[in-house]
Amino acid sequence: MKVRFQGVRGSIPVSGPAFARTGGNTTCVVLEHEGERLVLDGGTGLASLGQDLGCTAIDTTVLFTHVHWDHIQGVPFFAPLFHPGSRITFAGARTQWGGIEDSLRGQMRPPQFPVGLDAFAAQLGFLDVDAGHPFEIGPFRIEAAEMTHPNGVFVYRIDAGGKRVVFATDVEHGEAIDARLIEFASGADLIIHDAQYTRREYQGEVGPARRGWGHSTWEDAVEVCTLGGIERLALFHHDPTRDDAGVQAIEEAARSRFSGAFAARESEVVVL
Repeated sequence: MKVRFQGVRGSIPVSGPAFARTGGNTTCVVLEHEGERLVLDGGTGLASLGQDLGCTAIDTTVLFTHVHWDHIQGVPFFAPLFHPGSRITFAGARTQWGGIEDSLRGQMRPPQFPVGLDAFAAQLGFLDVDAGHPFEIGPFRIEAAEMTHPNGVFVYRIDAGGKRVVFATDVEHGEAIDARLIEFASGADLIIHDAQYTRREYQGEVGPARRGWGHSTWEDAVEVCTLGGIERLALFHHDPTRDDAGVQAIEEAARSRFSGAFAARESEVVVL
């Protein structure tokens, strides 16, 4: 299984020379196995993926952890959606605000956006995902679990070719590591884990306290791997104010505690 990072930022996209090495697009990860593709989240990294693919016919699923802006804002700009030969399924949780279709239609509705989903020429499908009910998309076996984040979030465990990836962005552990995630991610080959803050930032020793904002520290991510027997850790959802030097400093600190840690950077590929 191949893992490609298309967007690794949280909250808002950023640009400029200080962010060039890490990348500035918001969350999007692409898994590939046996010639099939599964896309995780649709931030501005999805638009970047569309630029790579062009307006070509594809058959793929975009699986959303949740529908905060930084996870859906690339959808209107995903070039393959404008090809009539494309078949694209959007999948995610049904919440008190509706299903994934309702959320995407809401994003592309006046006065926030000039055109709606009907502007796309592709054949669209919508799939509601339930926690604890495994399902398959091509060669990928997927299971979702609910974790702590404002308005809710799904963490996904994805198996293909004898390898396991856990996608755990936008999770908040609080003062103790969430035992649900340890159990869910145990033994994974790779976990892509939210690492937006340092512990000092989270606790308010540097700037405002970030408690309740829905994100983790890199220290939390390392502890999850240690407790869960996880082989590799991709530090993810980098704070938009964190420049390349800051990301590298966190990467080095994480590696000093867990040798399998690395910072997710845009366009990098991990082969499992």
